[in-house]
Amino acid sequence: MTPTDQADRPDHLSAEHRMIGGVHVVTLRGEVDHDAQGVLRRALLGVDEMMPARFVADLSAVTFMDSAGVNVFITAHLQTAQAAGWVRIASALRAVRRVLQVTDVETFISCHLSVEEALGA
Repeated sequence: MTPTDQADRPDHLSAEHRMIGGVHVVTLRGEVDHDAQGVLRRALLGVDEMMPARFVADLSAVTFMDSAGVNVFITAHLQTAQAAGWVRIASALRAVRRVLQVTDVETFISCHLSVEEALGA
């Protein structure tokens, strides 16, 4: 599948970036699986591995996530912790929340009901 074809897939992962009060907010849309882990890694860790010390991942439009996504979130958590920062997850749908619960990600990355709640935590 070419990148153009992949962009036409409704489940293709995309990321939108914005800054709110000095916090990098990444809004993700689509499915996070093995094929999309590179997109997620770039969205969270940056192209040059330069990442903000504090960021919120808005998962309100992520319909699926497997262990590939979990691994990227763990890496992001470890790297931000080394920089005295943090990662927070916001607005995860039920299926994605279940993955975060089963893998115990919620024990070290705080998960919130909304972006606003994550920013205020």
